[in-house]
Amino acid sequence: MYLAAYRNQYRKQDVMNASPLRLVIMTYDLAILSCEQKDFSKSIKTISALRDALDLDYPEVSSGLFNLYQWCLECIRKDDYASAINILTELRSAWVATEQKIAARQVSVSVSSVPAYSTSFGNILT
Repeated sequence: MYLAAYRNQYRKQDVMNASPLRLVIMTYDLAILSCEQKDFSKSIKTISALRDALDLDYPEVSSGLFNLYQWCLECIRKDDYASAINILTELRSAWVATEQKIAARQVSVSVSSVPAYSTSFGNILT
């Protein structure tokens, strides 16, 4: 009982501290897991949440994702969870790659923005 409560608290904290991009990836994780478990209700709910969160101000991207989500929903309704999992896994991989590129860019900006004298201070202090 305590373990389940601890997991729930940890999960809540993880969600509260996550970036918007990390939340998208976490939602994909839940959608994939739901499909693997053939949980119809949770699969539909999670994929619908991804679909409903699309920013329609960018139609060239959102319309393609919308169509893929709709197709996944149709696959689930036809009890073809494997096809939905394949698409969701590919999409998740793309979001993870995007997250990694953003993180690499942030590291490169923070490293390049360090003044040259700070490295010499490091040499003196060590």
